[in-house]
Amino acid sequence: MRVACLRVPDLPLAARLRAEPELAGAPLVIAAAAGSRAEIVSVATAAAREGVRAGQSVAQARTLCAGLVLRTCAPALERGARDALRDAALSFSARTESAPPGTGAYNAEAACFLDASGTGRLFRSESGFATALAARAGALGLPAFVSVASSRTAALLAARAPGDPGDVRVLAPGQEAAWLAPLAVDLADPPDDLAETLTRFGIRRLGELARLPARALATRLGPEALRLAKLARGESDDLPIEVTLQAGFEEATELEAPLERLEPLAFVLRALLGRLTARLEARGLACGELGLDLGLAEGGCEARRVGLAAPTTDLRTLLRLACLALEAHPPRSAVASVGVTTSGTAVRTDQLDLFRPAGPPPALLGRTLAELESLCGAGRVGAPGLPDDLRADAFSLEPFPLTRSSALAPKPASATPVQALRALRPPVAAQVRLSRGTPHWLHSAVANGAVLGCAGPWRTTGSWWSSERFAHDHYDVRTSDGIVSRLRHDRIQRSWHVDGVYD
Repeated sequence: MRVACLRVPDLPLAARLRAEPELAGAPLVIAAAAGSRAEIVSVATAAAREGVRAGQSVAQARTLCAGLVLRTCAPALERGARDALRDAALSFSARTESAPPGTGAYNAEAACFLDASGTGRLFRSESGFATALAARAGALGLPAFVSVASSRTAALLAARAPGDPGDVRVLAPGQEAAWLAPLAVDLADPPDDLAETLTRFGIRRLGELARLPARALATRLGPEALRLAKLARGESDDLPIEVTLQAGFEEATELEAPLERLEPLAFVLRALLGRLTARLEARGLACGELGLDLGLAEGGCEARRVGLAAPTTDLRTLLRLACLALEAHPPRSAVASVGVTTSGTAVRTDQLDLFRPAGPPPALLGRTLAELESLCGAGRVGAPGLPDDLRADAFSLEPFPLTRSSALAPKPASATPVQALRALRPPVAAQVRLSRGTPHWLHSAVANGAVLGCAGPWRTTGSWWSSERFAHDHYDVRTSDGIVSRLRHDRIQRSWHVDGVYD
């Protein structure tokens, strides 16, 4: 078995820089809470050069660095960054699992393991695979260390070795002990009492620990020291990594100040959707339905569900649909936190005609329908349908279906031409003269003249039990002006109308 480890050494700092990339290179620090007495948990390189260290208070850090940029820990951002790290691993292998949380000096790290068996054939070498994996994580805003070894522990220790983000380390099979020998014992994160004992004995390297006899080591220092010695020798009895199934995608953030207007809220949504679509594209998926979760400043939360006509990762389309949903149903108070969720779906592919220009992408249909509904009103946009009703002019609106293009499908040949009836809504009033009970002259805004041909009547009645009862007689007439129309006689109102014209 070959295992790759994808590790971010400082997750709080990486999560903040992923959400605010403009802070890269600034003397940034992450504090555990607000206030001058809060403890600093993460320090950027620019701030560390000024003498700022983790564990100091915010007041102490400001005395060392006048231009200090302060941010507080954001669990929502860290959760999104951890999920993005797993997405980077899942984009290469379905067998992925998250590493247990670190302790001590490594409590801020985030790591995941993935099955790297056989990847050398796809990327020509394991080094090429590790480089591509590091580049994928960097594209998601997470500079990470990547290592490949024969066990989870050896890969994690190699990823903890000193270096720059983006470095890759490949431990050849059977060479793990030689590669790990010069590394410090502290990389294995031993307990404090054991680390103190090893230092007193003069054991500072993993190679020195690996050379000690196992029986004497267990007798003198206990089973924990024996476990560290096995790790230093590259020995492991790891189980295979299982396939990971991810339920959905989520990006969230907590706002520094509540927002009441839609414009700044749209700015926040753009950043969230940008990170969400980057994760979807890395996995080869698209957004099928978008969920908006709004945390209110006065307490409580509100949810919106935005449907799409076709799965998409187009940022402009998703942002426009989200803004239209918020315009139609604004939150009842100021927004203190925002979250976006979706379940990744496969991108829909259509077979296009090779001899015609490409049409608009299917994803734009959702945006167009949403804009039309915002102009015309809710429930007034859709595809016409036939309801279960006896009225000739009855119709219903159904959700607009998006079907696959049938341009290449063979069209059946029609033996006889088909004549279509164009319905007039509302129907046009008409004046009719009868001869022996049938129309023989017609005057209206649509058709005029003597009736040269008449078919009918076809009688329809219904709703006799309510005040909306109707009784209509329909005639198909051809007038002297060459127009063939559908004539309707309302037997209850005793009125005539033209309610359709034949094309």
